[in-house]
Amino acid sequence: QVQVVESGGGHVQAGGSLRLSCAASGNIFSINYMGWYRQAPGKQRELVADIFSGGSTSYAEAVKGRFTISRDNAKNTVYLQMNSLKPDDTAVYYCKIQRDTHWGPKYIDWGQGTQVTVSS
Repeated sequence: QVQVVESGGGHVQAGGSLRLSCAASGNIFSINYMGWYRQAPGKQRELVADIFSGGSTSYAEAVKGRFTISRDNAKNTVYLQMNSLKPDDTAVYYCKIQRDTHWGPKYIDWGQGTQVTVSS
C-alpha cells in the first residue's frame, strides 16, 4: 500500500547538474528517515546521503560539497541536488525510507531506482 517513486535521472556531461526526487505515497503514518543510495555496475550499493525527521543530514565523502539532500514534509518527498557531476557518479540511484506505523512496527521501503549517467 506504499509506493516510493524516484524521478529526475538522466544523461549529463561532467560538470553538469541533476535534481532527483523521491515521493512516497500510500498508507504512511510517519516517515523518520529518507536516504539516497546508488549502485554502479559491478559494485555494491552504497549510501549517498541521509536526512532524518529532525532535519539533520549526512553525506558520503565522495559527494560532500557537491550534493545536497532536502525534503518536503507536506509531500513526503526527498530531493537530491547533484552539482559538479563526475563520471564516477554514474549509477542507479535508489530512494530508501523508514516509516513508522500507528501500531508500532517500522518498515523500510525502496524505490525502483533512477539511472544517472555522467559522460566525460
